[in-house]
Amino acid sequence: MRSGRYARRVTSARFLVVLDADSTLIRNEVIELLAEEAGRRAEVQAATEAAMRGEVDFATSLRSRVAALAGVPTAAFARVRSRIEPTPGVRELTAAVHERGGVVGVVSGGFHEILDAVAPTLGVDRWRANRLEVADGALTGRVDGAIVDAAAKAASLREWAAELGVAPHATIAIGDGANDLQMMAAAGLGLAFNAKPAVRAAAALVIGPVDLAQVIPLLP
Repeated sequence: MRSGRYARRVTSARFLVVLDADSTLIRNEVIELLAEEAGRRAEVQAATEAAMRGEVDFATSLRSRVAALAGVPTAAFARVRSRIEPTPGVRELTAAVHERGGVVGVVSGGFHEILDAVAPTLGVDRWRANRLEVADGALTGRVDGAIVDAAAKAASLREWAAELGVAPHATIAIGDGANDLQMMAAAGLGLAFNAKPAVRAAAALVIGPVDLAQVIPLLP
């Protein structure tokens, strides 16, 4: 598994909070913004929604959706980054985690090409995502490397907790889609945020308002 990116090289922490990216850390679904550049947003949006509801295998769905991006120029990354909307309360949450001696991680089925620029501006300490294959200045329609799926998300939470000396019960996972369920189950506390029905049903707690500051009272 790729090591991911780091904004702060923290070696220990009191607790760990790991979030999904699309529709959790940020309001957008990045793959839909990229698909808009290819004129195929509607079909990719429908496929994304089905994957988040758990109706199809995530890795298979991601490969098919990324195939729709073939030919999109890498210049599109800057346009997509300019359209990213942070979720309300995200900066307040990350600041509160840091004040209490915690670390914020993000593990995403989205893409490093966007997250590498966005994550550090929102106070995220470490992050992991998929990478898009590029040739001759354009997307090939393939994922570069192993796909960050549900199992990889759970593994990332466990790996980061071990690196930081954080006990499993001192971890919090926050997500919205079926791809987050294993990560939420692996955490000491799994929170459904802006979530699909299956995720709300499985979560220990459901955050109602789309405001990540609502998580602050739950921090250790």
